[in-house]
Amino acid sequence: MRLRTLEMALEGLEGFGRPDPRIEQYVTPAPLAARLLHHAHLLGDIEGKRVCDLGCGTGILACGAALLGAGRVTGVELDPDALAAAKRNAARLGAEITLVRGDVRDPGLVGGLGSFDTVVMNPPFGAQDPHADRPFVDAALALAPVVYGIFNAGSLPFLGAYTEGRAELGFAIAGTLPLKRTLPFHRREVVEIEVEVVRMRRLSG
Repeated sequence: MRLRTLEMALEGLEGFGRPDPRIEQYVTPAPLAARLLHHAHLLGDIEGKRVCDLGCGTGILACGAALLGAGRVTGVELDPDALAAAKRNAARLGAEITLVRGDVRDPGLVGGLGSFDTVVMNPPFGAQDPHADRPFVDAALALAPVVYGIFNAGSLPFLGAYTEGRAELGFAIAGTLPLKRTLPFHRREVVEIEVEVVRMRRLSG
């Protein structure tokens, strides 16, 4: 599937009905989701693979991975309303995904989910809860040898230090995350956040 075809398929999917600022619920825009998945697909990390969308929200990355031919897709999300939206989005696209309610901070989550080939995720940036992205990085590297994540631009030094001895960082693809005015404390209609899609490869041993 071509990049633009994937992007068009993901556009218009249902977002968060009542976004929770405490867990930074922002919709991953279709162009950014499509670019992450397209690059992962080109590197052989999607088609036929076991893919986990960690903190899947309304399921855009999980649905996109299924459309690209993933062998099995599991979306993990804490918010039951978001999971319901993800289920509707998957049905809309005819995407076969398994949805699991779980908290990334739960030590028992990783063991309960089993193993995967690839994790894709758009974790919280830590704007409301400092270091909120760290449990996602830890869980992702425990679940799969290859991880694709969306992080604040300029996060490579932090990620390199935090995962030292555990992962090797690959490319970083620059992008933007348009945050629409969805929460009461937002003052502007749209704020564009500079982000990077980072590939991490787990080190053995």
